[in-house]
Amino acid sequence: MTLFSALRRPATCATLLLSLGLFGCASFDPPPTGPADDVSDIVHAAESAASAAAASAPASAATSDTGPAVAAPIDPLRPDEKVDLNAAAANADLWTRLRRGFAIPDMNTPLVQKGEQWYASRPDYVQRMTTRGSRYLFHIVEEVERRGMPTELALLPFIESAFNPQAVSSAKASGMWQFMPATGKYFELRQNVFRDDRRDVLASTRAALDYLGKLYGMFGDWQLALAAYNWGEGSVQRAIKRNQRMGLPTDYQSLRMPDETQYYVPKLQAVKNIIARPADYGIALPALENHPYFLSVPIERDIDVSLAIALAGVSRDEFHTLNPQMNKPVILAAGTPQVLLPYDNASQFIRNIGVHQGPLATWTAWVAPSTLHPAEAAKRVGMHEAELREVNKIPPSMLVKAGSTLLVPRAQSLTRDVSPELADNAALSLTPDAPPLRRVALRAGKRDTVATVAKRYRVTPHQVAQWNKTSASAKFHPGETIVVFVAQKAARGHTSVRSTKAVHATKGSAAKKSSAKKKAAPAKPVVKKKR
Repeated sequence: MTLFSALRRPATCATLLLSLGLFGCASFDPPPTGPADDVSDIVHAAESAASAAAASAPASAATSDTGPAVAAPIDPLRPDEKVDLNAAAANADLWTRLRRGFAIPDMNTPLVQKGEQWYASRPDYVQRMTTRGSRYLFHIVEEVERRGMPTELALLPFIESAFNPQAVSSAKASGMWQFMPATGKYFELRQNVFRDDRRDVLASTRAALDYLGKLYGMFGDWQLALAAYNWGEGSVQRAIKRNQRMGLPTDYQSLRMPDETQYYVPKLQAVKNIIARPADYGIALPALENHPYFLSVPIERDIDVSLAIALAGVSRDEFHTLNPQMNKPVILAAGTPQVLLPYDNASQFIRNIGVHQGPLATWTAWVAPSTLHPAEAAKRVGMHEAELREVNKIPPSMLVKAGSTLLVPRAQSLTRDVSPELADNAALSLTPDAPPLRRVALRAGKRDTVATVAKRYRVTPHQVAQWNKTSASAKFHPGETIVVFVAQKAARGHTSVRSTKAVHATKGSAAKKSSAKKKAAPAKPVVKKKR
């Protein structure tokens, strides 16, 4: 079990303040537990996140909605060491430490030179990228060294996302390490209504290094492991087998790969060269000291994001830069046991939450007991429909399916937090809000086609063709029965069909004579009950 995994356990999180430094990238349908319109009965009780602190804290600390007593922040990678920003080691140059750990064989190819030229011609971009990365590099270097990996891997977010934890690719890869949804799930990165751990600084770093370690174990070569991180291990394995069959070398530069993967390691090499010798490229790197930029503080009760920001005295942008995984305006203790804050703000948060009076959270989770229109769901939880749609990102003309989790106001009387099961597996499922349809049968006139009927009833020719088992370009024979499905209001409103003639089979010569002299009157549609 990794240290990060251990810290995710509620009992452990109650006693450790997760800090990791800087400087420097399922559908679950829980049944409601009470009446559908009683929010406090539907929210599941959370497991206590403070059981380990019970011996040293008042019993009410884990249950009071005014906030538990908490300890001072520490660095969980070195939990036995006090964080001292004045120590000599803390003021050493992190870039020097990073360079000492370079261990991947160097590459010198035209693609490397292309990468060097690209970055060197954009010093402002490199400055922004390295400044942004300075928040996270200490933590990543610590993790890389702890695993005995080459420190070049700490530079990988430079080429994956430019160290932007909010980055999303066109292929839906997300976070500074750019995890695809399926790969993220495989490495235990939760993606649900409340959070996306692919953007979580700690979780995504742990998962990325787990993945890279797995790939190195498969290929025994860091360049091939990096190719697999970009292209997929199966693709690299097939490329290796192809070269083996042809009697060709199987190193990175000898494999046939997509252009992006061919450029992947050379691009990392270019960044490595610039970090190693910035002056040679006219680049100025920001000063990085060898200590955490951020510490983490425990979240033992559900708390609004806005309140956490206020208690920490940090800007909203800085908070979301360090905690980009948040999808909603509330932090669920059962799913997010800690938040990251700059060093000084972490201490301020600890002081302020200890004396805070009043509720910590004004939002909670509610499970829809049946498929509901958003207006009905809003009525049940005491919200305006527009607000419910906005906070839960429900588009127009959609229904909320049974078992979906919605963010709703938390009643002041509610003392229970959202359960771990719901915090980890909350999902929102929607279905189109299609109006009830009624079957209408009518008889075709002389000039009726699939297209004219579709235009008249404001449906598509494909639908009319499907309903009548014909083609979209077909013509109807006069008197032929045509079937269409229309909204109930529209069906009730039709009293005639303008261009469709009624062809009635009648008996008696008088009827035949009359029908020969007169035009057939427009027919009323034959409305039948929905089958």
